[in-house]
Amino acid sequence: MNAAFGLSRTLARIVQQEDINFLLTNRLPRRALTRFMGWFSKIETPWIRDASIALWRYFGDLDLSEARDTQYRSMHECFIRQLKPGMRPIDSDPTVLVSPCDAIVGASGQIVGDVVIQAKGFPYRLQDLLCDAELQARYHNGTWVTLRLRSNMYHRFHAPHDCSVERLTYVSGDTWNVNPIALARVERLFCRNERVIIRTRLNASGHQITLVPVAAILVASIRFHGIDAMLNLAYRGPNELSCDAQFAKGEEMGWFEHGSTIIVFAPPGFALCQTIEEGRPVRMGERLMHLP
Repeated sequence: MNAAFGLSRTLARIVQQEDINFLLTNRLPRRALTRFMGWFSKIETPWIRDASIALWRYFGDLDLSEARDTQYRSMHECFIRQLKPGMRPIDSDPTVLVSPCDAIVGASGQIVGDVVIQAKGFPYRLQDLLCDAELQARYHNGTWVTLRLRSNMYHRFHAPHDCSVERLTYVSGDTWNVNPIALARVERLFCRNERVIIRTRLNASGHQITLVPVAAILVASIRFHGIDAMLNLAYRGPNELSCDAQFAKGEEMGWFEHGSTIIVFAPPGFALCQTIEEGRPVRMGERLMHLP
């Protein structure tokens, strides 16, 4: 009886903590806070910069030992920091895609028709995320993996294989938090948030791999090297962006202004590597999927 009572109290505390987390990160004015953070993070006043980074290191478990630079003009520069050369070895096996970013593996597996899982009990349809019937048809019964970047992680993303980028689609939207607490409470969350749909084609095999960087609260700004515009809340079009960029496997493609999520879609025949499982950390350059 005492054990059961203790367990129920523990569960109640966890629920309360999740409620507080959800309320603090989602029931506040998300877009206004995101714009404010975009402005505040670029302040170069030394004491503001130093205090902000110190607080981030204390509460966010930020580790800068791998960073290329040791000094930053602003917190924003720290967000988008580059790594020392060689810190992320790229798996050279031509039969595998590599992870485009440092992340925690979220929901993943085989797509059932056009239904993808956001979190347990929360499915969404490819059409709602990709906004393109022809594109979503390519991934019927294909494979997907959700990669969640924590705020303390390296925030740049890279090419999963030697590829060309054909075009991008920018979709304006909300800025819900994308942490597990929100994913388990907000239906079709990825389909509601601001995002960029990056169509890539593998140079050797011709397979089309699509990357979908999804923005979140405080994080609605994405930079892609193939175009000149910064994609953020102030950007209002055009939705379709032509692009003609070539990337080698592991080459940097762009960055988030903070942490967020990248969803990787592959057509039928691709399979997740055995090391990829929900909750496991993965580093940029590690093997992610096997090619057919």
